[in-house]
Amino acid sequence: MYSIYPDYAELHCLSNFTFLRGASHPEELINRAAELGYHALAITDECSVAGVVRAHLAVSRSAGMGNGDDRLRLIIGSEFTLRDGPKCVLLATDRDSYGRLCALITHARRGAEKGGYVVDRRSLAAHCPHGCLALWLPGENPDPEDGRWLYHCFPDRTWLAVELLLDGNDQRRLIELQDVGGRLNLPLCASGDVHMHRRRRRALQDVLTAVRLRKPLGELGYQLSANGERYLRSRQQLARIYPRELLQATVAIAGQCHFSLDELRYDYPQELIPQGHSAHSWLRHLVSQGMRRRWARGTPLKVQQTVEHELALIRELGYEPYFLTVYDIVEFARGRNILCQGRGSAANSVVCYCLGITEVDPARMNLLFERFISRERDEPPDIDVDFEHERREEVIQYIYRKYGRDRAALAATVVTYQPRSAMRDVGKALGIEADQVDNLARSIQWWDGQALEFDRTKACGFRPDNPVIRRLQWLVNELIGFPRHLSQHVGGFVISAGPLTHLVPIENAAMPDRTVIQWEKDDLDALGLLKVDILGLGMLTAIRKALNDISAYTEKTWSMADVPPEDPGVYRMLQRADTVGVFQIESRAQMAMLPRLKPRCYYDLVIEIAIVRPGPIQGEMVHPYLRRRSGKVPVTYPNPDIKRVLGRTLGVPIFQEQVMQLSIVAAGFSPGDADQLRRSMAAWRRRGDLEEFECKLMRGMRARGYSERFASQICK
Repeated sequence: MYSIYPDYAELHCLSNFTFLRGASHPEELINRAAELGYHALAITDECSVAGVVRAHLAVSRSAGMGNGDDRLRLIIGSEFTLRDGPKCVLLATDRDSYGRLCALITHARRGAEKGGYVVDRRSLAAHCPHGCLALWLPGENPDPEDGRWLYHCFPDRTWLAVELLLDGNDQRRLIELQDVGGRLNLPLCASGDVHMHRRRRRALQDVLTAVRLRKPLGELGYQLSANGERYLRSRQQLARIYPRELLQATVAIAGQCHFSLDELRYDYPQELIPQGHSAHSWLRHLVSQGMRRRWARGTPLKVQQTVEHELALIRELGYEPYFLTVYDIVEFARGRNILCQGRGSAANSVVCYCLGITEVDPARMNLLFERFISRERDEPPDIDVDFEHERREEVIQYIYRKYGRDRAALAATVVTYQPRSAMRDVGKALGIEADQVDNLARSIQWWDGQALEFDRTKACGFRPDNPVIRRLQWLVNELIGFPRHLSQHVGGFVISAGPLTHLVPIENAAMPDRTVIQWEKDDLDALGLLKVDILGLGMLTAIRKALNDISAYTEKTWSMADVPPEDPGVYRMLQRADTVGVFQIESRAQMAMLPRLKPRCYYDLVIEIAIVRPGPIQGEMVHPYLRRRSGKVPVTYPNPDIKRVLGRTLGVPIFQEQVMQLSIVAAGFSPGDADQLRRSMAAWRRRGDLEEFECKLMRGMRARGYSERFASQICK
């Protein structure tokens, strides 16, 4: 249906990662552009590439909508408004120009307070991203000098962008820009100044403008867009608005942009490897030292076999520098007498235990190393290390000193609109009185979920059929999940061998002496970038002080490794729920469960912590486990395969590892499918996309002879 209209590439498009300006998610823009048959789409958020990974993944997922030359191409760029010059868009053409663009964004962001940026003619000329293409975005009264200066910075790589938005002045503006382009010998191209994927987002885009300018909509006047034309228009519409040659120019420009995020290659830091060693030989040496320290009387054969298995997989996947980086950080902390402890899936690794990253012997846990590192996942392991919260900053500054600000930075966290925050901002934008907005926001409870139904508006003094309330409800539901701003991750550090600024821009955090990159954890995982979590834990500070006091009293230096692994007196306290101030088991829910479960060993405690979670509770796993544990219900298994997976939890699936194993054993999942199931389980509350896996689980278990009841129970 598109063949009779000219091809088109949108070269100026803002997502909602241009905070409070763009009104569509990157994925929505990509999907809509693919539907419309666009040749390419450039995501050009203002002085940012924060949304491009999501756009990149959306392009990969939309591959089925086209193939070969018909597939939508993503172009990465950024919009800049110079303090003393023109507004422009820069587009990356290759890997080198992308790196230079990231460096320019870093310079602009680091030179301003958090959330802002500063670019002027001098800094753009000094950090000019060679290889990038430039689009001049002239204002109402274009100054030819701006175009001339920009062309001087980007010779033979500058275009004058013509943006016609049906405001009644299109014909006059087209003639004016054609005249300016002719005088400057600048080629022209079409551009849409896109802020949303569909026109119906216009109302939300106006609300975002009101929030950004901190005024109610009724006071904005000409500060609002004149109409809703800043959306992805069909090629048929564009053909009626723009001369054909301007549309064709966009495709020619897109043809010069060959960069893809698939080209990014992450290099681990190498300075931790002594001369004469490879990364693998040095890691093996450190692990061997750790084995002699952990098992002074000789390493058990099973442990040796496990270590060899882990080292072989680490070598195959090339993760040695990652372990060496974490080891170096932990050694620094230990050298400064800072208590630290690896947590999470790192406890599944004997290598981590030998390196001192964790004090938990995996042999006591019997968990899956593949939960930590998987050949099928082919992504770096995730090692989280807790440090004494009073001294964590020493560790953070050590990392900055060792690798430099250009090679180390914290990952970002995208702060998104939640129901209450969306209610407050939309209510203010609509001009509702502050106390009424506050009353409505307080009426929202966490169990309402992400989509709001205004059943309690009457109790707040509003009629549910009030047009303003209906409009408020629609806008709030549209805004929930939108990114509000970037914040710093609680401790996720990204460290690279070369300049990190050539991979992703770095900007200032709100805290002094902190810098963050523009991508969050999921973006890093998608691109395979190293992240080490440097977390602060108050309980470790308390333990450190306790160890110091005990050492002073007994005149013997005590460490975490000296704590007896199974102390009956401790378990008697736990069974009485005497756990005030004990990390992980001090909540009311945990204290209520302890006397019922009565933990008698470490693994009981692992189950205790895991079972008081939304998944087991909503899946109705808690009572079946307790009844089996107390002997009120016999423990049975459909077959020996299931018993091997669920034996330690009495036939009740409690851990993600068990669900992964069950999906393989009982439903025929591949290890890769099982890991995708785990990921979807972890992200279910955010995305709610488990239906596909539920159908596959049910089909697989029924085909292998499991009862409908058992299959439904596992899915639930």
